[in-house]
Amino acid sequence: MSAPTSPPRGPAPGPVRADQELLDAHLAGERAAFDELVRRHGDRLWSVALRILRDPEDAKDVLQEAVVSAYRGAARFRGDASVSTWLHRIVVNKCLDLVRSRRVRPPAAARPAADLADPRDLAAGLVTRITVTDALALLPVEQRVAVVLVDVQGCPVAEAAEILGIPAGTVKSRCARGRRRLAPILGHLWEEAP
Repeated sequence: MSAPTSPPRGPAPGPVRADQELLDAHLAGERAAFDELVRRHGDRLWSVALRILRDPEDAKDVLQEAVVSAYRGAARFRGDASVSTWLHRIVVNKCLDLVRSRRVRPPAAARPAADLADPRDLAAGLVTRITVTDALALLPVEQRVAVVLVDVQGCPVAEAAEILGIPAGTVKSRCARGRRRLAPILGHLWEEAP
């Protein structure tokens, strides 16, 4: 029998569990289950917080608060929405709480980190990100949140309505008003798109 040519990879991964199964496992005492939920949804939750608050430190703090809140409040999850929607709702509410507590616009100096994966497109991508980020900052927070969820994150209107706890028609109208405000600022991006 010959020796293996590569080191063992550990146990084969099991079947992927649904979000609700992970939440149930967390409630049953499985420590790794909640971590898996956070790993699964963390990037999108971070992106929502960063786009709403525009400051990486604030977004990090809010995301940490939201994760702790979800961890501690998991037993109160009623299941009337998906686990993902519930997590997004917590993050959005924490963001709105922070914005309201400051009663000022988020700082304009913060910029998202540049994606270094493709150096040829770095400059164009960075300019686009800065332009979009600065334009979103001009919107009232309610419109900004709706536009970020629907247009930036790609949430269906119904899911955004669940996350925000408002009717779908309100999400649509906030998005429409936000898009109207953004059109003169970002219209050139649609014209340049291939």
